Amino acid sequence: MAVPRPPIHRLDISKGFETLSTKEKHYAHHMARAAWHGARIILRQVSPESIDIFDYILKLYESCSGDWNVLVVEGYISRRDCDAFLDYAAVFLSNLGNYHGSGDQKFLPSISPAALVTLSNKSPRLQALYQKISSAILTVPPYSLGYPSDTAQSAYYLGDSTITQEEIAAISQWLEKQSIFPENTRIRKISGLGKCTFEVLQASVDRDIEPAEFELPSLGATIRVRRGDHSEELERICNCLSEAKKYAANEKQERFLSQYIESFRTGNLRAYRDSQRTWITDKGPRVENIFGFVEPYRDPHGSRAEFEGLVAITDVDETRTLMKLVKNSSTFIKRLPWAGGTENDGKGPFEKALFEPPDFTSIHSLAYCSSIIFPGINLPNYNDIRDECGFKNVIIANRMSCEGNKSHQSPFIDPAEVDSFQRAKYPAYYWWVVLHELLGHGTGRMMVEESEGNFNFDIHNPPISPLSGEPITSWYKPGQTWTGQFGDLATTVDECRAELVSAYLMDDEELLGLFGYDESSEITAEDLTYNTYLQLGTDGLRGLANYNAENGKWGQAHSRAHFAILKCLLNDSNGCVAVDYDAQAKSLTVRVDRSKIVSHGKPALGRMLLRLHIYRCTADAESCREYYEEISRVHDEYLAWREVVLAKQEPKWVFVQANTFLHDEEVVLKEYPATVEGVIQSWAERRV
Repeated sequence: MAVPRPPIHRLDISKGFETLSTKEKHYAHHMARAAWHGARIILRQVSPESIDIFDYILKLYESCSGDWNVLVVEGYISRRDCDAFLDYAAVFLSNLGNYHGSGDQKFLPSISPAALVTLSNKSPRLQALYQKISSAILTVPPYSLGYPSDTAQSAYYLGDSTITQEEIAAISQWLEKQSIFPENTRIRKISGLGKCTFEVLQASVDRDIEPAEFELPSLGATIRVRRGDHSEELERICNCLSEAKKYAANEKQERFLSQYIESFRTGNLRAYRDSQRTWITDKGPRVENIFGFVEPYRDPHGSRAEFEGLVAITDVDETRTLMKLVKNSSTFIKRLPWAGGTENDGKGPFEKALFEPPDFTSIHSLAYCSSIIFPGINLPNYNDIRDECGFKNVIIANRMSCEGNKSHQSPFIDPAEVDSFQRAKYPAYYWWVVLHELLGHGTGRMMVEESEGNFNFDIHNPPISPLSGEPITSWYKPGQTWTGQFGDLATTVDECRAELVSAYLMDDEELLGLFGYDESSEITAEDLTYNTYLQLGTDGLRGLANYNAENGKWGQAHSRAHFAILKCLLNDSNGCVAVDYDAQAKSLTVRVDRSKIVSHGKPALGRMLLRLHIYRCTADAESCREYYEEISRVHDEYLAWREVVLAKQEPKWVFVQANTFLHDEEVVLKEYPATVEGVIQSWAERRV
């Protein structure tokens, strides 16, 4: 799929940066440098060719000193091919790889192969790089990321022969039994005469000269655990974190930085888990951060995580507004579908007894090194730490503000409703994300056998499942985790559940009143509710663009969740939400019946939400898979819809971010124009 001209958004940060003290600016600078040094780790996790494409782009920038017009004037390339290359480069750099961060679909440059060859002749280094990338940069398949096959690839699973899903599952089970966490690992399959060796590559600065070897009888294979993956990049990250420690605001920051460093140097994820326990206690920092192998969205098995580095500045005024909701959270938790009765103060057995108010801050990103820039985040992902210590929520305000751009099209909204839809779209989306992070990801209680015979519920009088009316019969056994039990479904089901929580509550008058919306506000509470259901419809349709018809697989956890919610409403809301499909006009229009939102739309969402919640709480992966695979299945009718969605698909967004530099012990911020040239320049000047 070739790359159309991308819309570019700048993550403005100068106003927030100037509010920092000199010490805070130095802390932010070194933390940001640590984040950017994670770029090559992410590139290596995306595809075998991504690092070389990255280097090719930056070497070409260097060859013309950033003046791309020189390439045209000197006759190396036509203006059209130059623009096509710049578009591709900006999209590549914003996604940190040649697969879209949102959707995992491969994208190709529109520049002609002949022009790329001519550009490569500018230097021997460019020629060498182009020889390495010339095939991969221009061809499909693979169409997408996924389990290695004829149509998909994954840089989490390497080797001289294709690793199978059964082999991945067996190795994952072995790692779980050995208490080796998978988040910072990749697997390389080495075929031999009659016997395979599987190398588990652990990310760490330290390298193993003689890695530990074990036998895996179920595969008749050897497992070799080798540390040192991403060693050079992690060394640079640790050096920057060590510099940041000198400017830490408190002892807690010093401690979690030390724990980051220990984890990154040794590969020990127990040290990383300790860092998360400490990080949670650092409440309301002026400079916030997220580091580590965090999100498993791109691992087709659902357990190995992409590296991520985020450094941001807290907005005190915006945070104060968010804390109003935090303080009233328990009120609204009692209105979720699994709550009720007198048990657990009306929250029921499938909810924590005490909702510890989390740190919920509005932040503005200074450095966000990731393949996808999320508008909101809820961490850590470890459920035992969340239950024990709590969690943090952040809303990334300068990313969120991009959603308010009125130039974005609404192709699935009736033209008569576009103006009103656009007017209410940003506030509806903003509070939907807020609820998603706080009460979506922040609720729920897992039923766990913590050690043999030791349960976190009364095993002799188990909770009654609201799905069956009978006592529960499944729970998490010792050592079992949510991602380990639900595998490839874990992330998409979790995102679907969180989206359902936020949508389910978006008609609550008391809740919307906290945000300043009622029947007399300029945008009324009813406007936000109606807009939310329109958005559920449009997001469900847009999600089809990230369904890979070639292999029948979903390419993005959120997209699959959005489509599943749309199908739920189409099948179970008695016409509250409908989609008009005109095959001749090649159009799709979302219709919402206002009169049925409370009576039929909300109950439909509640029934789906209750199912996913109980499956998740009780480790009922089998029932969840049966239900979720059907509700997210793309039948022939929806394949026809998908063609319309693809035809109306807007180019994916590209983000340009600032850099910081040290000049005579002063930290200087530099922002770049919202152009493709600005994106490339920003990366060239990061020197990573």
